[in-house]
This record gives sequence, C-alpha cells and structure tokens, in this order.
Amino acid sequence: MKKLIILVFVFGITIAKSSSQTSQEYFEKGNSKLNSLDYKGAIFEYNKAIEINSKNEFAYFKRGLAKANLKDYSGAIQDYNKSIEISPIYFSVFYERGFIKYKLKNYADAILDYTKAIEINSTVANIFYERGLAKDNLLDYSGAIQDYTKAIEINPKYTIAIYNRGLAKFYLKDYLNAIDDYTKAIEIDPKYEKAFNNRGQVKYLLKDYLSAIDDYNKAIEINPNYKIAFNNRGLAKADLKDYNSAIDDYTKAIEIDPKFERAFYNRGLAKYYLQDYLGAIDDYNKAIEINSRFDYAFYERGFAKNSLKDYFGAIEDYDKAIEINPKYANAFNKRGIAKIDINQKESGCNDIKIAMELGSALAKENFKKYCN
Repeated sequence: MKKLIILVFVFGITIAKSSSQTSQEYFEKGNSKLNSLDYKGAIFEYNKAIEINSKNEFAYFKRGLAKANLKDYSGAIQDYNKSIEISPIYFSVFYERGFIKYKLKNYADAILDYTKAIEINSTVANIFYERGLAKDNLLDYSGAIQDYTKAIEINPKYTIAIYNRGLAKFYLKDYLNAIDDYTKAIEIDPKYEKAFNNRGQVKYLLKDYLSAIDDYNKAIEINPNYKIAFNNRGLAKADLKDYNSAIDDYTKAIEIDPKFERAFYNRGLAKYYLQDYLGAIDDYNKAIEINSRFDYAFYERGFAKNSLKDYFGAIEDYDKAIEINPKYANAFNKRGIAKIDINQKESGCNDIKIAMELGSALAKENFKKYCN
C-alpha cells in the first residue's frame, strides 16, 4: 500500500510538470502570434495557457494587450486587473491599464494607474508625459507642467513634452515661458510646424503681429496645407488692417478645407471692414450653413445687415445669437439699438438694459444716449 501511494505521488508530480510545460508552450505561441499582429490567434493561445495555469499573470497581461489592439478595452482592463490581482508589482501592467483608461477618457483613474507605475519605476520619461496629458485633460495645467518637466529631465530631447509644456503654459497665460518652450521644441526639430504656429499665436496675443506672421510663414513653408496657420496669419494681417491680404489667407484656408467655418467667419469680418457688407453676409451664411449654432456668425451677420439698414433682418439674427447664447451682451445691445431704429424704443431700451446687466460698458453709454 505504501508503494502504491508513492507511485500515485510520483504520477501527480509528472502530470504537474507536463501541464506547466504545456502552459508555457501555449504562452510562447501566444507571444509569437502577438508579435506577428495575429491578435485573435494570440488570444486563443493565451486562453489555453490560462486554462492550464490560472495564476499566470503574464498570460493575462499579454491577453490584455491583444484585446486592447482589437479595441476590446473592457476585456483588456479585466485581464490587466487579473494580472495585478495575482502580482501587483509590474510597471507595464499599470502603465497599459492607465493608457486604456486614458483612451476611454477616464483621466482620473488613468492618473492613478500612471502614478502606481511611477512608484514601481520612476525612470521612464513616457509615463510622466502621459500622466501630464491626463492632467491636461482635467485642466490641471500646473500638474501637467510638473509631469512634462520631469519627462524632460529624463529625456532633454523629448520634443513633444516640451511642446505640450508650452501649451499648458499658454493656457495659464504664461506667454513668455510658453514662447521659450516652443522655441526649444523648434531648436530640437526645425520642421515642427505646430510649434511655429503656436509660437505665432502667443506672439499674436502679445500684439507682436509681424513676428507672429514670420512664425506662420515658417509653419506654412513646412506644411503648405496647414489651414490653421493660414487662418491665423490672416488674423494677424487683419489686425494690421491689411484686409485684402488677410482675405487671401482665409480663402487659402477654405480651399484646403471647404468646411472650415472659422475661416468663412473671419473672411466675413475682413470683408465687413472693407465695407463689402453683401460679401460679408455671404461668408457668414456659409459659416452658419456649416455650423447652425455659430452664435458669433449670427451676430456679425446681423451687424452687416444693420449696416445695410436691414434692421428687421438684423434683429432676426440677433434673436438667433441670443437663443444660442442667452448671455450674449453685445447681441442684446445691438438688438436694442436696431429696435430703436424701427421705433420700438421701449423694447429696445429693455434689451440695452439687459446688456448692461450682463456687463457691457458700451450698453451703459447707449442707455444714456437712447433711453434717458
């Protein structure tokens, strides 16, 4: 009897050893298929590996990667959860789970996973960068800047981290330091058209229009189909009162993207300043056709109609602008004046009063002029 027990025990060991090898073989087959981008085949092999060894944290992790590549994000997260449950010590599992949560716009939970990964390994620049992106999306620009800075300390040539740090500084209105970051990004990559465009935007806000135009020129030279740079260069030229040249830039942006509502709107403004009111209305019409909720386009179209003494048409447009944006002070103010022009003084003064309550300084002047 003793001998029999020994035989059974030895047999049990033999089976366990054989199963372990087989699980590893399935795992390796899965890795081979994963590397060859056969994600469904890889999942099949990892399933077999897990059936034999349900504590194989690596199989769960790799199966999660395969599912993620098939956009089965829920399934991927479940596998990453299981891998972490078995062994919560691996940087890559937390990183990949955080990445999926980021893609699903679950930024707060993504940050938690990235933070856990950093606790395990704080030498990887990319993890700090991606945590910075998540913080950016939560409007935590100061926190994002800290993470981008850490990524840059690890990798001083991390161009996109430098660029995004500049963008975060821009949102915080730290314009001069934003320019410094865009300049550093350009020094590393002289063909970085977005950095030229964004540096131009900051210079534009600082009213350095000529220097802004230089940056937009460079962005367009690098990418001749950069519609945003054409639009932005048009804005700078318009502020220099070079309206005809601005119109040329807006037109180019529209040629690149015929659905670029902002370019139609901006071209309409330039035509208005050239007193081409009908041409301006045509462009506002197009902007509204593309975006029927474009309150500024309704307002400016009303303004153009008002200049043509089409007061009823102007009022209709101001009505629409206010319907879209009930706190649009300028629209209330201009509607009030248009109503006064058609002898609806009481209603007009009421509109001007509402504009005053919404904080319009111009409405105060108009109330004194028309309503006292």
